[in-house]
Amino acid sequence: MFNIGSYEERVKDFSWSIAEKELDYKDGDVINIGWYCTDRICQQGKADKLALIWEGKGGKEKRYTFNDARLAANTFGQFLRDQGVKPGERVCLFMDKIPELYFSFLGVLKMGAIAQPLFSAFGDESLKVRLDNSEATTIITQKKHVSKVRRILADMSYMKHVIMVDYDGRSPLREREVAFDLESATPVEDFTCEPTFAETPSVLHYTSGTTGQPKGVKHVHYSLISQYLTSKWVLDLQDDDIYWCTADPGWVTGTSYGIIGPWSLGVTQCVLDRGFSAEEWYRFIEKHRVSMWYSAPTAIRSLMKAGDELVTKHDMKCLRMLASVGEPLNSEAVIWSEKVFGLPFLDTYWQTETGSMMICNYPGMKVKPGSMAKPFPGITAAVVDSDTYEEITEPGQIGLIGFRPGWPAMMRTYWGNEETYKSKFKNGWYIPGDRATIDKEGYFWFVGRDDDVINTGGHLVSPFEVESALLEHEAVAESAVVSKPDVVNMEVVKAFVVLKAGFDPTDELELKIMNFIRKKLSPLAMPQETEYVKNLPKTRSGKIMRRLLHAQEWGEEIGDTSTLENEDD
Repeated sequence: MFNIGSYEERVKDFSWSIAEKELDYKDGDVINIGWYCTDRICQQGKADKLALIWEGKGGKEKRYTFNDARLAANTFGQFLRDQGVKPGERVCLFMDKIPELYFSFLGVLKMGAIAQPLFSAFGDESLKVRLDNSEATTIITQKKHVSKVRRILADMSYMKHVIMVDYDGRSPLREREVAFDLESATPVEDFTCEPTFAETPSVLHYTSGTTGQPKGVKHVHYSLISQYLTSKWVLDLQDDDIYWCTADPGWVTGTSYGIIGPWSLGVTQCVLDRGFSAEEWYRFIEKHRVSMWYSAPTAIRSLMKAGDELVTKHDMKCLRMLASVGEPLNSEAVIWSEKVFGLPFLDTYWQTETGSMMICNYPGMKVKPGSMAKPFPGITAAVVDSDTYEEITEPGQIGLIGFRPGWPAMMRTYWGNEETYKSKFKNGWYIPGDRATIDKEGYFWFVGRDDDVINTGGHLVSPFEVESALLEHEAVAESAVVSKPDVVNMEVVKAFVVLKAGFDPTDELELKIMNFIRKKLSPLAMPQETEYVKNLPKTRSGKIMRRLLHAQEWGEEIGDTSTLENEDD
């Protein structure tokens, strides 16, 4: 039986009080995410249950119970207090996916500071931009990354503490640096959590826009209500699950659903701290008997590229639920996963600013491959006109996705940028900036980012639709579609294509691909040019950065590239 039961029944008379009651929370109570993910679980009798199975380079493995997690969070929290870190101060977490990253996140929240997780692959300038904005007083890092901090520390008078979690004593600590070793530290049994409340700031995640500086998205402790219930109903996390969220906590998925969601439910999760390899991923799933797997479309397409035969070499029967996040999931990937795993990847739509899942496919609901499906119970979603921001009621018409504000995990502001925050709301809707349609059954279908939609000769073309058609061809591993200038139509469709191994970009293959997608697309949606590339530019969270390709075609400024996967440090 799935946790959500009947979607239709859940939508009727829905209230967020469902989660509040399950979490024993009442309006006005103290609510601290760190406490809920550790102490509360131990109090439920799960102290000795595995919380984390971590695997690093060379197959090194560590295992931690919920009591271990509680003690580790306490120990981090007490150490920060001893250093003079105050509630409300920003503490940057700048580490690989090591256990200390996960436990320090909870420790920061337990002592009342604001956690600011950042990708450890950021270069020093990308790091500095985000630290300057938040004015973090503390950064927790590793010796392999401390050189980046040292290069910019002189310009950061607000930074008081640089904490190294793996200091080996081989070279002296420098100004403002202090060592902390979780394994040798005396565990803190009794720790008084900071009495945080619903609107107390909790997490500051940075998101990059097409132009301008990265924006700090501020979330609060009450976001737990959304993250707990969506983890339970959408991911269907159950007490005996072994859960794997592949996202780095530098990305909101890695905190909302890689820390808070599973641990607030007392569920065991796995972390693999190594680069992507299809062989490694399948081995990891098989070894740890992963039952619920939450990943990204880019990774799924990379697995498809690796071939079906690799799947058959591993026992994947442990899997019972698959879900996807980060970009729209092409129908071909859903069909492929049903073929090789016997399960569809369930697409989930949300963003850093929403803090939790908004439009999703649900266990037990009919899956329409390529569709975003339906809003989470309690979320009012619509497609609205891009000029008037009035709701579009006609099925199939393209408009902007809009959400009525008020769900628990919604961002409270952009840090130090209230004006931009307010600009995201129009006519009573929060506008995330994506276009979609709704069919007669109420299923949402993604069209593209508002600035991605191609207007060729007055006709709107969805890049996603063209990309999906291309991906259905046996030779295509990945695709990205943007507009390029055109004298007659103002702009036309251009496709960037990555071929699977064993296929070469010949004129004959291009003709075959074009003939193949011609049966699926209107003449106006057909690519007027196809460029074959070895790789597509992606963020470290796996999203294809179409705006870089668009800027290349139009001779524009490329904007912020600090989240680019292969950016030089």
